[in-house]
Amino acid sequence: MRSGTKLGTVKRDYQLWLMILPAIAIIFIFNYIPMYGVQLAFREYDFSKGLTGGDWKGLFYFKQFVESYLFTDLMRNTLLISLSTIIIGFPAPIILALVLNQIRRKPMKNLMQTTVYLPHFISVIVLVGMLNVLLSPETGIVGHLMKSIGLGHINLLASSNTFIPTYVLSDIWQHCGWNCIIYLAALSGIDPQLYDSAKIDGANRWQTVRFIDFPALKPTIVILFILSMGGILSTGFEKIFLMQNALNLPVSEVIATYVYKIGIVSNQFSLASAIGLFNTVINFIFLFTMNAISRRVSDTSLF
Repeated sequence: MRSGTKLGTVKRDYQLWLMILPAIAIIFIFNYIPMYGVQLAFREYDFSKGLTGGDWKGLFYFKQFVESYLFTDLMRNTLLISLSTIIIGFPAPIILALVLNQIRRKPMKNLMQTTVYLPHFISVIVLVGMLNVLLSPETGIVGHLMKSIGLGHINLLASSNTFIPTYVLSDIWQHCGWNCIIYLAALSGIDPQLYDSAKIDGANRWQTVRFIDFPALKPTIVILFILSMGGILSTGFEKIFLMQNALNLPVSEVIATYVYKIGIVSNQFSLASAIGLFNTVINFIFLFTMNAISRRVSDTSLF
């Protein structure tokens, strides 16, 4: 009976299934089929034999990575950058969405939204180039400003003390506006009668945000926070790699850049695959853990 019911549901909604079929195909082709190559993390890669022809090594490459002298530094740098981005960057689009939602004049609101969305469409290469120009201690605007207030010649991109703040703040500036769209969509679903009732009861803007807007955003915030914790070791590659130099390398060398250097530059494909799989497993554990905690605490979860 159940299988017949499911089949009838599929026949009834076949138009919807056809609409999502391209997305399912793309995910299957580019996300599931490449998982065939995961076995490379357990084999000694042989160019002449392909992915399945090398000798079986088991957990040898995982052990080699964990026992490496760089393991502690890579984990520390990756976690520090990821946690800094989440702690500082995660609340930013929420606050921005709440502020934009308080703007009642539609032309002004549209102008503000367009302004904060635009940085998202700047490519990473262009963004890093802008940072190099603006933060230059000799010719950059920020460099001249720092000299004018007596801070001297400080290269923010070449210091291990300022690299992470520079990375996080520039990331917030670029993506905060775009990330707030989903929160604005959640706020748009609030019944306008709630605002009218709050106004009649004498509620000010802060009370309206606290008792109407924020509770409406809570499920969305929880879901997005779970997803962000699922990428705790995924700091991204392009931006960090482009911002790297010999002076900030002690804090900017993360798992993603190390995998590139080990796999592509040094041709140690098996070790690079093992590190990438290790990274994925840790993210998977974080995702399930945060989802379980959220389900128990707030009754909101992904599954």
